[in-house]
Amino acid sequence: MKTESRLEKVFAAGHIAVTSEVGPPRGCDVDIVEKKANMIKDHVDGINITDNQTAMVRMSSIAGAVIVKNMGLDPIIQMVARDRNRLAMQADIIGAYSLGINTMLCLSGDHPKFGDHPTAKAVYDVDSVNMIKMVTDMRDTGKFQGGADIKMPPKMFVGAAANPFADPFE
Repeated sequence: MKTESRLEKVFAAGHIAVTSEVGPPRGCDVDIVEKKANMIKDHVDGINITDNQTAMVRMSSIAGAVIVKNMGLDPIIQMVARDRNRLAMQADIIGAYSLGINTMLCLSGDHPKFGDHPTAKAVYDVDSVNMIKMVTDMRDTGKFQGGADIKMPPKMFVGAAANPFADPFE
């Protein structure tokens, strides 16, 4: 195994993993995150902390993940391409790992026009597929996307989401 992620261990053992989302609050109330995590903790292998879901400002995924981690549970941060350029993504990845978060889900993110800030500019400097490559390269090669060495690479277990009901690309 490449990481210490509980989710990776579940998959490596040949099991099906069960995860569930916790949407952080639209404010600073830690109790909301704890209450949601407590409702699902005995039924899941990991808890996804959403990243400004539905394109609405919420507590950050990393902050929510630290709350869940401090409860002794296994958080999965979500990171959306919509809100960050590659510099911010890499900074958040090493920041999250330094706080004990070792599992993440890479997503595109809902377009801002669907949220409560419809005139916000979407970033999409790196799409979700290239974000996965960036994170695994950081982990496996110990280098930032620009080529510089990472003194202590983040050993992140990385996932993605697919929609089986999406229209075909053809």
